[in-house]
Amino acid sequence: MNGGNGGEIRVTGDAGVTRDVIVVGGGVIGLTTAVVLAESGHRVGVWTRDPLGRTTSAVAGALFWPYRIEPERQVGTWLERSLGHYERLARRPDETGVRIVSGLMADTPLDSLGPWASRVPGLREARTDELPGGFGQALRAAVPLIDMPVHLRYLKERLRAAGGTVERRSITGFGEPAGRAPVVVDCTGIGARLLVADASLYPVRGQVVVVENPGIDEWFVVPAPGSADLTYVMPQPYGVLLGGSATDHSWDLRPDPAEAGAIVARCARIHPALSGARVLEHRVGLRPARPRVRLEAETLPGGARLVHNYGHGGAGVTVAWGCAEDAARLAVA
Repeated sequence: MNGGNGGEIRVTGDAGVTRDVIVVGGGVIGLTTAVVLAESGHRVGVWTRDPLGRTTSAVAGALFWPYRIEPERQVGTWLERSLGHYERLARRPDETGVRIVSGLMADTPLDSLGPWASRVPGLREARTDELPGGFGQALRAAVPLIDMPVHLRYLKERLRAAGGTVERRSITGFGEPAGRAPVVVDCTGIGARLLVADASLYPVRGQVVVVENPGIDEWFVVPAPGSADLTYVMPQPYGVLLGGSATDHSWDLRPDPAEAGAIVARCARIHPALSGARVLEHRVGLRPARPRVRLEAETLPGGARLVHNYGHGGAGVTVAWGCAEDAARLAVA
């Protein structure tokens, strides 16, 4: 069949072929890639090991800002293209989970950002009177902040409206989906470490705490590069998401009570009202970190095309649409 991106996926007469493309992975990268392909006219199926609410994406603070992702030049391009999508989705926040929210990025000089910063409306140095106590510098910006459970459901419904399907299914290799479609897209995140034996991919464990909102309406982030202790406050419709941590090479998905207490304490130094806020939930996720995002294609034994789209570190949401568009082009090349 002909694809809307100008490419063509040739479906053979094999009775086992049921889709033009199978996307493996049901997080934000997989679902966004599937939407781009399906809305281009391809028959797309998503195979996901975990329900959407249990993916790493569902845990994310989901502020539109690059974090632990390379290479810088390509990231800037993906980010700019993704921003346009999120700005449009923010016109329907209840449906899409995307809102434009103002906030402060502390300890981040404006000249340290790439060219993408010029695409962010109103990005500027914060005034002294806008800074919390103890901080001498921050950037003020209004950027997308995404309610991930709502957004993942939105992407799933958008995919279905375009004729795509989502199926709970685990795999041990890409030969199985390749038997069902001539093109497979690998959006398995940290799972790719085993599926393609990628030793350069490693988990960066992140823990967050969700508390009742005592009246906070702006986000606040202290990036703390190189530290395992992060501080961020993300007001979401379901409460305030407090973070966080960045522990390299940890696979532990169990919430750590001591770590949770330290997170709340750090955030309460920014907003003292958080110290007494009722805890609603603890979440842990594994960011898929790599020296650089893997976005490339190869040919599997038997002739199927395998497109890799993983290794987005802590910025999968931020670059999802730009990477999805590039992955779709590779799928139909």
